[in-house]
Amino acid sequence: MRDKIGLKCTECGDINYTTTKNKKTHTEKFEVRKYCKREKKHTLHKETKI
Repeated sequence: MRDKIGLKCTECGDINYTTTKNKKTHTEKFEVRKYCKREKKHTLHKETKI
């Protein structure tokens, strides 16, 4: 079963991206560097619930 997750910027706090993840096979929190429109640079985005 795939669950919807949001990717929240650690610097500004906005949820800039949404994606899905299989919680049975990937139990750890998802972290990735993505572009933040407010900061105008690549920042760390962490998984949050929608």
